[in-house]
Formats: sequence, C-alpha cells, structure tokens
Amino acid sequence: MIKKINVAIVFGSKSGEHEISLMSATSVMNAIDQEKYNVLPVGISKDGHWMLYNGPIKKIETGEWEAIAKKETKENPNDKVSVIPLSREVKRLSDVVDVVFPVLHGPFGEDGTIQGLLEMIDVPYVGAGVLASAVGMDKIYTKKVFEHEELPVGKYMVIMRKDFRENQQEIIDIIERDFEYPVFLKPANLGSSVGITKAHNREELVKGIEKAGEHDRKILLEAFINGREIECGVLGNDDPKASIVGEILPSHEFYDYDAKYFDDGKSKMVIPADIAKEKAEEIRAMAVKAYKAIDCSGLARVDFFLEKDTMKIYINEVNTMPGFTKYSMYPLLWEKTGLSYGKLIDRLITLAIERYEER
Repeated sequence: MIKKINVAIVFGSKSGEHEISLMSATSVMNAIDQEKYNVLPVGISKDGHWMLYNGPIKKIETGEWEAIAKKETKENPNDKVSVIPLSREVKRLSDVVDVVFPVLHGPFGEDGTIQGLLEMIDVPYVGAGVLASAVGMDKIYTKKVFEHEELPVGKYMVIMRKDFRENQQEIIDIIERDFEYPVFLKPANLGSSVGITKAHNREELVKGIEKAGEHDRKILLEAFINGREIECGVLGNDDPKASIVGEILPSHEFYDYDAKYFDDGKSKMVIPADIAKEKAEEIRAMAVKAYKAIDCSGLARVDFFLEKDTMKIYINEVNTMPGFTKYSMYPLLWEKTGLSYGKLIDRLITLAIERYEER
C-alpha cells in the first residue's frame, strides 16, 4: 500500500485578500486527490492566529471555520492537533506534514514572508520561493526587473505616501505634466485589485492616491493603456511551460475587485483569447521570460495588455499565487491547455517536493 502524502493547506492570513484565500482553499480541498493525500487544513485568522481546522470544508469559504476552530481549541487546550501557536510551535508543521500548500494571496502570504518561515522550519511548499514571491508582490520592483530584461512595460510613476502628504501640489503638477487622464493608482504590494482606482480628473487623482495609500506607503501610478486584458499561466520549476492565453472582459470600467469576485458572473473569461496565433505565441514566450526573470517556481499567472490600436504587447505583472478556485483564470487556462484542476494541484505538490529535494 502506498503511503499517503500529508499536505497542510494553509488559508486565511492577515492580508486584505483573506476572503479570497478562503475561496481558493475551499476549492483546492474539494478537488485534491483524497486517495493520494492526507489534508490538514491550517487556518490563519485576520489577527494572525494559526489553527488546525477539523470541521466541514464548506465552512471555510463562509468564514465560519474560525469560530469552530477556536471552540475546539478551548475545549482541548492541550490537544496538539487543534492549535498551532505561531510563536512557539509552528515548527510542529515540519514534524507532521510532508509539504505545505500556502493558498494565500497578498501580503503575509504571497510576498515571501510565509515562504521564509517555511524555509526556516525546513518544509517543502508549493509555489514561488522567497525572492520571487517578494519581487512579484511588489509591482514597482517587478517593473524594474521587467525593464532590465527588456520586457515592454507601460509608462509609470512611483509616489511615496509621505511625500504626497507633504508635497501634494508639487506631485500633482508633475503628474499632470507627464501623464494624461485617465491614470490608474495602485498600492505597490497588494493583489486582487484591492485599493486600485482609475482617475479621470484631479479630484479623482487625489482620492485614488489616498485610497492606495491606505494599503501601502508606496503608490504606483500607471498611464492608461487602451488595451485588451490578456493573461497566461506558467507552470514549472527550472523548465517552465506556458498555458494557452485567455482574455478578461470586465463588467466594470476595469477589472477591479468587485468585477473579479462579486459581479454575479457578468465579467467574462474568453479561453483561448481571440487573437492571432503568432501574437499568442509572443505573449506565451514573454510570460515564460518574465517568470524566469524573477526566478519563479511552481506557478504564476502573468498579465498583459494588448493595445487595441497598435497590437503592441505590454506586460503588467506576475501573480505568484493567483486566484485558485476551480473557476479562476489560472486553473481554467491549464484545463483548456489539457491539465485538469485536480491534476494541476497534484503537479504543483510534485513540483514543490522536487524543488525541495533538488536544493
């Protein structure tokens, strides 16, 4: 009889994308091969408490898991299986699991922090390592790497929150001199389009900078590109492969947080994207180049703009732990490429173990 692999699926976290993580983790747990893997759900509350969760999977997505886990912890205060206090005993993870699947989005999950922790306790984990996670999370440094690798990026500007508070008019003057409205404002280190706005005038510009500044001290301003939103999945370690490409048709003016997750299916994903084959191949090659440029491993979704008038490609960002529900773009891209959701999960776990053993 083949011994099952123990997989800790970590979800939640202190990130602003906590709820998205719950959705992704629920989907992964429902699809994982129960014949091959023993699953240990590990939830992280918004205040940073780690708890093993032994309740129904469906209670994760609703957020009810947390009360159930806390109740079990109180009833079994000495039960080593019910709670993992991060400050003392997270090391136990390496004693009871073979691999960790951190289904975490945004800061404290996709930014190299938990990856560093898992490196310290010497346990294999799914996805990018510390460096790639950190660079991929920071949209500004991602662009700097892309520029160094001569990948085409759109015009942008970096605004420091402190500078804007102290020199607001001066910074507005520079923006209005160098850019035309509309422009996009983004927190440098957040995903799922949280904190992003599109500014059409000075009033919206100020509000957008302030909103982005609620999430990060670094704010990214990007010129508007009249383009189609094209995405490509990349999978692998040292020899990564690209999926077919897909297109997002957002229900809102741009693909914001609500359009991604709460528009009742009005936003559409077209897979494969209706573009010329040679253009799709160019995008796939760029996706792999970007993936390698930040030293990514495991998985990533690489996002592009295809300018409508010129058909010029601009690379936007790399998501090292993209949305991972069964209906998210990344798994759907691979499904249409020939790799089912369940097989994709299995492949990612295999890649994690292979990378750990090679190191």
